[in-house]
Amino acid sequence: MTRETDPDMPYAEVIGDPIAHSKSPLIHKFWLERLAIEADYRTCHVTPAELSDYIERRSGDSAWRGCNVTIPHKIAMLDLVADPGGVREKIGAMNTVVRQADGSLMGTNTDAAGFLAPIADSDWSGKQAVVIGAGGAARAVLFALKQAGIGEITFVARSGLKATGLLVQASVKGSVLPMDARLPKADLLINASPLGMTGKPPLEIYLDPLPDDALVYDLVYAPLETGLLRAAKKRDLAVVDGLDMLIGQAALAFELFFGATPPMEHDAELRKLLVA
Repeated sequence: MTRETDPDMPYAEVIGDPIAHSKSPLIHKFWLERLAIEADYRTCHVTPAELSDYIERRSGDSAWRGCNVTIPHKIAMLDLVADPGGVREKIGAMNTVVRQADGSLMGTNTDAAGFLAPIADSDWSGKQAVVIGAGGAARAVLFALKQAGIGEITFVARSGLKATGLLVQASVKGSVLPMDARLPKADLLINASPLGMTGKPPLEIYLDPLPDDALVYDLVYAPLETGLLRAAKKRDLAVVDGLDMLIGQAALAFELFFGATPPMEHDAELRKLLVA
């Protein structure tokens, strides 16, 4: 049985512009099947102009459990739903909206915890990080790095003013460089921009300044092996791809949507499905 054949079936979805590339439905449907939960998860293309109407329509749909939010809606969503956890002040971006039993909508952010999960075993206290981008994903990364005790952050961004504002808001020591600047020496390099994503311009950056023990983390997952990760592997640098964060943040959202803990014991099978 599907959502199409049963209009009352509970469902959640991921919204964005673009959205066809999203692997979130594969992840959530995999978990729903493993847990034998009668529910659905799908994509929904929503442009910035349609976002407010989308939220209004879904709020009246009792079968709708909520949505994951991707580019470019993570900041705009702050003005459309309740924020009981203070996401606006702490992170400044929402990636998950949940419909409550009374029909009210609340937003949260699972990106920060999802980002940190693959690198949480390392000690980042006092170390140097470079973050490419200054949008919604970068805000979650900044929050997570601050929680991890990072020493200093250099933003590489098109908008120096926006990136500087993020550092000031988070009270984190750091600096801002333009996109064409030479990278500083750093222990951790994170691409939190859409550059390198399928359909987007490539990320053109030289990794020469990074030390041999640096870690390169690309949040882009389509394609899975980005140009940035290929360049890092040529240098024998440690890498983390976008699937790790995607699965981590999805697990937290799944529990909010469907009230069940994802069967993480099947992660190897899930990852194989995602890269097929």
